[in-house]
Amino acid sequence: MNIKERINNLITTLNKHNINYYVHDKPTISDFEYDILLRELEELENKNPQYANNSSPTKRVGSHPIKEFGTIKHRLPMLSLANAMNEDELVEFNKQITKNIPNDIEYVAELKLDGLAVELVYENGEFIYGSTRGDGFLGEDITNNLKTIKGIPLSFTGKKIPKLLEVRGEVFINHKDFKKLNEDRKKENLPLFANPRNCAAGSLRQLDPKITASRPLRIFCYAPGEIDGIKFKSQIEFLSSLPKWGFPVNQHIKLGTGIDFIKKYYKSAEKIRNKIDYDIDGVVFKVNSYVLQKEIGIRSKSPRWAIAGKFKAEQAITKILDIQISVGRTGALTPVAKLDPIKVGGVVISNATLHNQDEINKKDVRINDYVLIQRAGDVIPEILKVIKEKRKKNTIKFIIPNECPICNSKAIKNINEAVLRCMNDNCEAIIKGKIEHYVSKNCLDISGLGTQIINLLIKNNLINKISDIYKLKVDDLANLERMGQKSAENIINSINKSKTTTFSKFINGLGIRNVGLNASKLLEKKFNNNIEKLINCNYEELINIDEIGDIMANSIIEYFNNSNNINIINQCLSSNLKFESLENIKTTILTDKLFVFTGTLKKYSRSEAIKIIESFGASAAGSINKKTNYLIAGEKSGSKLNKAKSLNIKILNEEDFLNLINNI
Repeated sequence: MNIKERINNLITTLNKHNINYYVHDKPTISDFEYDILLRELEELENKNPQYANNSSPTKRVGSHPIKEFGTIKHRLPMLSLANAMNEDELVEFNKQITKNIPNDIEYVAELKLDGLAVELVYENGEFIYGSTRGDGFLGEDITNNLKTIKGIPLSFTGKKIPKLLEVRGEVFINHKDFKKLNEDRKKENLPLFANPRNCAAGSLRQLDPKITASRPLRIFCYAPGEIDGIKFKSQIEFLSSLPKWGFPVNQHIKLGTGIDFIKKYYKSAEKIRNKIDYDIDGVVFKVNSYVLQKEIGIRSKSPRWAIAGKFKAEQAITKILDIQISVGRTGALTPVAKLDPIKVGGVVISNATLHNQDEINKKDVRINDYVLIQRAGDVIPEILKVIKEKRKKNTIKFIIPNECPICNSKAIKNINEAVLRCMNDNCEAIIKGKIEHYVSKNCLDISGLGTQIINLLIKNNLINKISDIYKLKVDDLANLERMGQKSAENIINSINKSKTTTFSKFINGLGIRNVGLNASKLLEKKFNNNIEKLINCNYEELINIDEIGDIMANSIIEYFNNSNNINIINQCLSSNLKFESLENIKTTILTDKLFVFTGTLKKYSRSEAIKIIESFGASAAGSINKKTNYLIAGEKSGSKLNKAKSLNIKILNEEDFLNLINNI
C-alpha cells in the first residue's frame, strides 16, 4: 500500500470509528488505539501535504485563531418554538392542530436538549460552513469550531447525496464529560464551569478553535433547513436518513398518533430526565407530515405545527448555611443565601438570591432554616418557602446591615426603593461592577477583559475607573499572573477597536441608573451624538422624549451633575474614543414619527420591525398616547388597538405597514 492509499485508508477507518462512537454509541476501538492511528495519520499528512483531504479527522484539531466572528444568513429562518407549560396546554395545542384537520395527527416526539442550536451546511456531501442560531435570521459563523466536534461529519457518502443539505442540531456536553472537564480544570487551578450548557455555548464562541477542540462537545441533529436534490415526506423520514449519512440523532425519538401519545411521551420523558447523561428541559412535538406542516403554517417567530412541552421546575429541600451580602455596580446590597449544596435538575445548587429586605421579611428567611428551592425556568435558583416545621428554636430574623460589607461605608435606602445602596464611589465592588458592565457586549464589547483579568487589574492598581482601560499598555497586561504576551496584545487590540463605537453603547456603558440600551438609543437620536448637549440638558428636555419618564430623567440629571462622572467621560473622549455617524438614518416621511406595535407580525419579528422604522428616522414606544402616530396591529392585537381607536390614531395592519415602508 502506497502513502496516498494509507492516508485514505486511515481517514476512512478513523471516520468510521467516529460514526460508531458518536452516532451509534457502539465504540469499536479504544481511545488509545484511536490516538495511535490519528498520530500516524498526522505524521503522514505533515510529510505529504499534497495528499491533504478536507474530510480528514486531523482537520478537527482547530485552525488558527480569528479576530472576530462573521455573520451568516440562514436560507430558512431558525424559528423558536412556542411553549406549553403543562399537560393542559399540550391538549390545547393538539386541539388547534386538529381543528381543521379532523383525523388523528401523527406526531414526532423528541427530547428538548438544553444546549446551543446550530446549523450545518453541506454541498454535494461536503461540509461547507456552520453557524449559530443567532436571532433566527442571522447567525455567527463558527465553521472552524464546529469542525472540531467529532460527531459532525466533515463529509458523507451514500446512494442519494443532496446537492444542498442544511441540518440543524443542538450542541451539548454530557454530564460524565463535564464532570471530568471540571476535575481537570481544578487540578490546573483554573476556574470551574458553572454548568454544561454555559460551557458548551462558551466553547463554541471561542475565537481560538484549538480551545473548542479541547472541550468534549457533542451534537444531536433534529431538523432540516433547505434541501436541494432529495425530498423528504416527513420529519421521521428525514431523521431516519441522518444516521445513514453519519449524523448523530437522539435515540429517544418516537412516532405516535394523537393526544394520548403526546401525554404518554411527556410523562415518560419527565421520569427519565435525571437518568440520562445530558440535560433536557422539556420535549418537542412536531406534526410528522411536511405537507401538513406547510398547510398548518407558521407565526412570525414560531411554527404552528410544533410545540415545546416544558417540564415543571424541579424542587428540593436544603439548609441555609449563611446569608451573605453582595454589592453590585450601582452599590445595591443584595442578600445571597449560601445553601447546603444540593442537586436540582442535574445541577448542584449552592447559592440563591434573596433580592432585598422586603423579600426576606415576606418569606421570613433565616440562617439555619430549611427551605424549598427550585430552579426557576430550570436555570435560576429560587427559594420558594421556609419549611417552618424544621426551624430550630432561638433562630433570629435576618436584617441586612446598613453598611457596605466591602468598604464599610454607610448604606442608604432611597425613598421608593427596596434596596440599600453603598454610596461610596471608590468601593472596590462598585468599581469592579462598573468596569465589567462597560466592557460587556451591549456596551463597549471589549473581548478578553473578563472578571478575573479585571480583578487582577484592580488588585495591581492599574485601573479603578472605566477611563483607565484606555491607559493600559501591553506590558501592564503581559506582567499579570497567567497572562502571556499574545493574550495581552489581543486585549489591547480589542480596547483600541472599541474606541470607535456608537453613542448609545457608550451611554449604556456609563451605567446611569435606570438607563438601559433602549433609553440610550433614544438619547442618541435626541442629541445626535452630541455628548455636550446631553451633559448640559435639563429636566424638561428629557421628559419630553417619549419613553423617558420622571425617574429616568432625574437619574440622568443626577449622573451628569456629578463632576467625577464628567471627568471620566472627558478622559474617555481624550483617549480618542469616537462615535459612529448617524448619517445612515434616512430623512423620510417617517422621520420623528412614533410607532407602537401590538399583536404578532408574520413577516418580521417585533425587533426587526423596529429596526426598519428606526432606519427611516422613526422610533417605537411600548404604550399608546396622544403623541403616537401609527399603531401597527398584527394578529391577536390587544387592548392597544381599542386605545388607538379612542385616540383616533392611524391604525395599520401588516399589509398596510409593508406597503408604507416599501414605498418610501
